[in-house]
Amino acid sequence: MSARIIDLDRLVVRVRVVNRIWLVILGLFVALTILAPFQAAASARSVAESLVATGPYLLLSAAVAAYARASGADALAARAFAGRTSAMIVIAALVGGLSPFCSCGVIPLIAALLSMGVPLAPVMAFWLASPVIDPAQFVLTVGVLGADFAVAKTIAAIGLGLFGGFGTMWLARMGFLTDPLCPGVGDGGCQAAAFRAGQRPIWAFWREPARTGRFRHEAMRTLSFLMRWLTLAFLLESVMLAWLPAEAVAGVVGGEGVGPIVMATLIGVPAYLNGFAALPVVGGLLEQGMAQGAALAFLVAGAVSSVPAAIAVYALVKRPVFLLYLAFALVGSLAAGLAFQALVFQTLA
Repeated sequence: MSARIIDLDRLVVRVRVVNRIWLVILGLFVALTILAPFQAAASARSVAESLVATGPYLLLSAAVAAYARASGADALAARAFAGRTSAMIVIAALVGGLSPFCSCGVIPLIAALLSMGVPLAPVMAFWLASPVIDPAQFVLTVGVLGADFAVAKTIAAIGLGLFGGFGTMWLARMGFLTDPLCPGVGDGGCQAAAFRAGQRPIWAFWREPARTGRFRHEAMRTLSFLMRWLTLAFLLESVMLAWLPAEAVAGVVGGEGVGPIVMATLIGVPAYLNGFAALPVVGGLLEQGMAQGAALAFLVAGAVSSVPAAIAVYALVKRPVFLLYLAFALVGSLAAGLAFQALVFQTLA
């Protein structure tokens, strides 16, 4: 009897070792297999393809984060951001609005930045701006919706980043967000205070066995963290794309006036919308009389709060910061839509 109790205890320990995110993923696949076998197979293929496509980002992020920790370069990088929060917010918003990173590619990059102690305010600016548009989407937007709309979307991305970045910095200076990161993510809070001052980086870290071991540990830890959260994000994304078509969501936000802009923002925030697939759908709605401001608000809100982007924030920061991120997305998208609509009316007047 005692042997069975010991075996049972060991089994409980092993179950606890398995991260709860993997258990959620397994449960979702089991449910899909029972309720919708064809969708389960399609989601499995979609997740595998997305992970393969994101693989270079994952490996590079894990390597960069591990190298920074093993060599001590994370302290050097963190000191480079100290005292320059305002300037870094502007740079982060500009880079986020103009960079080629999609919401999936942003996840490993943000994880690496936070692990090096980069302040949350510029990270928030980059987080908000990056998913809205990239060079490829800009070109496609010009072709589908026109150059004016593409420029407006780019300005909205940068403006949203500035709004979120400076808002986060202000809250930090008011005494909030003192410990925004989840346990094990990053070395500092909003001001990145945990610098290892006085330590010089050892660039050739592999010459010291202890640092080599730390590199392996950090690389595997970062890779495991990113893999489980990205897998969950891609799984939810595949299901939503199959059962929540963009046309069905976007069709609710037709019409003109302030009301459709508000509705477009509210619907865009919780609903996933693929940036490329959304453009022709929104183009068709614009031809049917959808307000331009509503179209912009819907595209911006949907991009910022897409499943991969939102899960990245949820995985790395504590719940109040996650809710703050969604609030920035909601208010910023609404403001962008209203401003663009007012500009359109002024131009036509």
